Amino acid sequence: MLLGNTEEAIFKNYISKQPSYNELLDKDGNMYAHWKEFFEVYKMLGYEEFVNRNQYLQKLLQENGVTYNVYGDPTGQSRTWNLDPIPYLIDNEEWGKIESGLKQRAHLLDLIFKDIYGENKLIKNGLLPAELIYNHAGYLRECAGISFKNKHGLILYSADVARSPDGNIWVLNDRTQAPSGSGYSQENRSAMARIFPEFFNEVKVKRLSSYFNSLRNTLNSIAPSSNTQPRIVLLTPGPRNETYFEHSYLSSYLGISLVQGDDLMVKDNYVWIKTIAGLEKVDVIIRRVDDIYCDPLELKEDSQLGIPGLLQVMRAGNVSLANPLGCSILENPGLLPFLQNISNYFTGEELILPTLASWWCGQPRELKYVLDNLSSLVIRRIYRDTTTSSSIDASSLSSTALKELKNQIKMKPYLYIGQEKILFSSVPSYINGKIEPRNVMFRSFLVSNNDSYEAMAGGLTRISSDAKSFIISNQAGGFSKDTWIISSEKNRTKEAPKDLQQPHLHNDALPSRTAENLFWVGRYADRILANARYIRAVIQYINSKGGFSTDQDNHTEKILLNALTHYTYTYPGFTDEKNIEIIKNPWTEIFDLFINGDRIGGIKYNVHMILRSADAVRDYWSADTWRILKSLEENWENQETLKNRHKLISSLDNLITSMVAFIGLNRESISREHGWLLLDSGRKIEQSLLLITILRSLLIGDHGASSQHDIMETFLSSNESLVNYRYSYKTNIQMPLVLDLMLFNNHNPHSLIHLLEKLKVHFEDLPKKSNVHELHLHEKLVIEAITILKIANKKILTEPDPETKEYRHLDELLLKLNTIMSSVPFEISRTFFKHAQSQKQLYSSDIA
Repeated sequence: MLLGNTEEAIFKNYISKQPSYNELLDKDGNMYAHWKEFFEVYKMLGYEEFVNRNQYLQKLLQENGVTYNVYGDPTGQSRTWNLDPIPYLIDNEEWGKIESGLKQRAHLLDLIFKDIYGENKLIKNGLLPAELIYNHAGYLRECAGISFKNKHGLILYSADVARSPDGNIWVLNDRTQAPSGSGYSQENRSAMARIFPEFFNEVKVKRLSSYFNSLRNTLNSIAPSSNTQPRIVLLTPGPRNETYFEHSYLSSYLGISLVQGDDLMVKDNYVWIKTIAGLEKVDVIIRRVDDIYCDPLELKEDSQLGIPGLLQVMRAGNVSLANPLGCSILENPGLLPFLQNISNYFTGEELILPTLASWWCGQPRELKYVLDNLSSLVIRRIYRDTTTSSSIDASSLSSTALKELKNQIKMKPYLYIGQEKILFSSVPSYINGKIEPRNVMFRSFLVSNNDSYEAMAGGLTRISSDAKSFIISNQAGGFSKDTWIISSEKNRTKEAPKDLQQPHLHNDALPSRTAENLFWVGRYADRILANARYIRAVIQYINSKGGFSTDQDNHTEKILLNALTHYTYTYPGFTDEKNIEIIKNPWTEIFDLFINGDRIGGIKYNVHMILRSADAVRDYWSADTWRILKSLEENWENQETLKNRHKLISSLDNLITSMVAFIGLNRESISREHGWLLLDSGRKIEQSLLLITILRSLLIGDHGASSQHDIMETFLSSNESLVNYRYSYKTNIQMPLVLDLMLFNNHNPHSLIHLLEKLKVHFEDLPKKSNVHELHLHEKLVIEAITILKIANKKILTEPDPETKEYRHLDELLLKLNTIMSSVPFEISRTFFKHAQSQKQLYSSDIA
């Protein structure tokens, strides 16, 4: 096999005992030519290096947050994407036939789609049984008569194909409703090219970019208006959907907005997106929401995923969908036995790619054949049902179950088809340190392109998780492969396709939901950072006392712990005067604040909230930024057993480092547009409110010279201002100077005046929804806070009340500022956000 001794050992178990086609070896055990080149490079790389690279590959996918959500998975809903380091290879000559067959099939299905909702010639002429169409859940009467701007109604098409035992390619399934997988294909290719560049240097692999370039051009071309900058959105069911990663990946890759149903609305026979600048017209929707859920006004009335009135806008020709509603009728497997006759009728052509032998039970002869041969067939319903399996391998059923299935078919025969049971071909796969055969299925992707269709020169290949299993699906734990179309030398340097659109700068306004989540990501980021720093500072103070502490030390510790509860809003906590034990032994409460994910205001709770908000806008983050978030998430999986002070300090250090890196990367990488303004505004508001809270908690009372010094030092340290204080004032820590640094010094980035001035500038650059000269209320509030600070009498702020010994004037100032600043986020939400979620406003106008 052209392999050395070490590599030959890997192949010693590569024996496919199944009577199916072997993709790697011919009947004589010789490797096919297109695989030889791959394994020559593998040999040069060496087994040990290949194993190491595979570990890097899986780690890269994990860090990039590539997931496939699995419903009902006991190990957790979000499963890391599995990628086999050995790709699936198709030689160029064979690909030419497959590509032609797929284009032919896409064109045929488009003709069927337009006929079913148009002239109905196929039913009238007896080429399609009416029962097969009108009994299918995917047939939407409401879509009849809708016309399309583009030549093709079917914009996107996907097909699952496999190889028969004789080596021919068969089409197993057609995917037309909302075909998924193209984004995973691109991510697979990106990961493989990064980890295994040697293979791409030596093996002539066709690129995937042409498909996505054509997709962009087609989406622009199907816009109903002549707008040169059409507004295109990708409609997703939301973060809980199984392929949500792909939705966010594609929206980012294509540079379009990722939206959910309630981000859009219908008005005046147009679809509009809710943005922070008001309503903007939507021209094209790539939908990943199933047909029936897309318009609760005319279809499924209890749907929370769609846009009420969408169908009426489609009828008016004011929005284009990829794919149009009603396309799921084409996924009906009952169509398979009729496709050849339909092809003859429409085009006079024989199908290049045959379909799996199928018998629709709505016909007497076919029904008899299926019932007579039931135990050797696969039985499928004509539409997929979420409550029951759509495919049943009858050979695996008991006699009782077989009898029951036969009765079900007899009762409603038009709902079932029988299909030949096929044996998938086997491909080499890296399994547990060895190369073993696995059953394989390949999903292709096509997009309408002018008068034809363009196929992706690759696709999503999936293999079974078990050698004996014929179930190939991500839900069942299968693996994916990168798909390589091996090009001829002359095509290797083919010129990249040109974009048909003139390059221009898009100025799409930020969707309200995106804006809201970015705003809360900013707030949670600084909430986590500030809380972690303060908890660390308090622990360091407690640890610094060692085994001996004076009454004054204990008093200081009590003040710091009391402030911790105010700072995190985790009442009653250390503010419970009746609970003496919690002050004597504070560690149980501190640990709980850190690791209890159900405690609102605690560190773990806030980490969960920032991850949820960030995931809702994951298309907004760079790969490096997302890697930090994934690392943060993974680190928390190991915190449950954390009961050690030193480990707690280390964990806080790591958390602080992660948040600083996250904030810093965003500062460096995000364009200074509205998204950045709201993200940073969220940070500045949170910093301001936290600063006011901690000042009121620590510095209002007179705690004695010794305690006051330790408290102020802890306060400055936790706010990253201790070094700044020493360089600025070059003297011992004094109350007036601390207030000057943290309230009035505009050169200190952590001071309140600096934060407010930054907010004022940010707010000026946000969209105006009313008269351009009129200030919004959130702008007025910040200007009011700045004015109050600037006119404050610094001297009287540090004059204690003769009776209470407290800094009453300082408290009054901070209370007034807290009241003003607590109103700012509510005003921002009222002005810009339309989809209030269960976020937590932790600040009130008074400290409990």
